[in-house]
This record gives sequence, C-alpha cells and structure tokens, in this order.
Amino acid sequence: MESSITSVYTLRDVPPEERPRERMLRSGAGSLSNAELLAILLRTGTIKESAVTLAQRLLIEAGGLRQLTQMNTEQLTAIKGIGHAKALQIQAGIELGRRMVRTTQPETVTIRSPHDVSLLVSEELRYLQKEHFVCLFLNTKNHVIGQETLSIGSLNASIVHPREVFLAAIKRSSASIICVHNHPSGDPTPSPEDIEITRRLVEAGQVIGIDVLDHVIVGDTKNVSLKELGLM
Repeated sequence: MESSITSVYTLRDVPPEERPRERMLRSGAGSLSNAELLAILLRTGTIKESAVTLAQRLLIEAGGLRQLTQMNTEQLTAIKGIGHAKALQIQAGIELGRRMVRTTQPETVTIRSPHDVSLLVSEELRYLQKEHFVCLFLNTKNHVIGQETLSIGSLNASIVHPREVFLAAIKRSSASIICVHNHPSGDPTPSPEDIEITRRLVEAGQVIGIDVLDHVIVGDTKNVSLKELGLM
C-alpha cells in the first residue's frame, strides 16, 4: 500500500534548491535541518506531501526529535504517511547513531574534567525515558577501566545503594569512581535525593578507600557536575 502511494511524490519532485540531498552534497550534512535529514531517510513522501513536508509533520506530531527517538514501530505507523518500511528506516537511522556514539570512543579514556565524562556517556543517556545510574570505574591514572549501569529507575527516580556501587568498584580494582545519571525531564538540576545519595557514596568511599570524584547529571541540552557546584 505504501509503495503505490509514496512513489507519486519523491524528493525529485521538490524544486532543486529545496532538495536536501543536493544541499547535503554541496554543503555537508551539518547544513541540513532535522526535518531535511529525516527526509533523506524517508526517501519519499505521500501523494500529497513531499518527503520534506512529511518529515516536518512527523517531527511535529512526535513532539520533536527527542520524542521521535523513543517511538516504537506501532507508534510511528500510527502517523499518516508512515508505513512499516519508513518506520524501520527511521529506527535503523536512530540505532546507527546510537551505536556510533558507543563505538567511536578511544580505547583508553582519561577523565580530567566533567566535560570528559559528558563526551563519554551523555549521548547514550540524554534521551532515555527512565533514570539510569551509571558508574565509571577509574584506575590510579584516571583511565576508565570499566562502565556499568547499576540501576534503572522510574520516570523521575533512580534507586541505587552504596553497597552495589562499591561492590562493582572492588571487582574492578578501582582506585576511584565517577557517578553519572540522567534526568528524563531534561533538567539536570540536582534534586535533594541526588545530593543525599552523593553524600552517602562519598562517605562510604572514604571508609572503603575508593574516592568518588564526581557525580554528573545528564540533561537534555547541558550536564551538571555536583563537584563543580560544591555539593560534594
């Protein structure tokens, strides 16, 4: 059904100056809007819409790029003009982006600042719909020797116990750790619970002899370091 409709209006039917493929060839992918990049993935529109127009409407109905990344096949195909083929093309593109983030890190990562933490994990965490509490395990040279998600919470709460954190740290012979978790709301402002669990982790680390160097909260457009805020 989809192929008989979408073949009517393709990107070739869009005026040359508006075709995202041609613009991408001339100026690179960075010059394209989210809708134009999405249109390239979709390849075709519908009998009434170009691929670009369909992509723009898809982003509006999804509620934005962030919400689009969380939609499943059923939710995507519920949008007019999106069949199973287009839904799978979108999901494949999103998944490739996620995998690229995970595979382009150097073999040895050294943490010198909260910015280094952000480069390592923020893209993996920022669009998740539940809180994920992640620990980075470091050696004496601040090289990352391991990373583990220790807790997955509800929409607005992640539950982690110091016992779980330091058991994982001891197994890796860690000299220190950095804690990271995301706020699904997109606002990285530390909650009272965030500050309290950080305090407990720091105290436990002092007893065990494993330093807690920082606790970074990942938001939508920015991250926050409790160390830099003076909250630990």
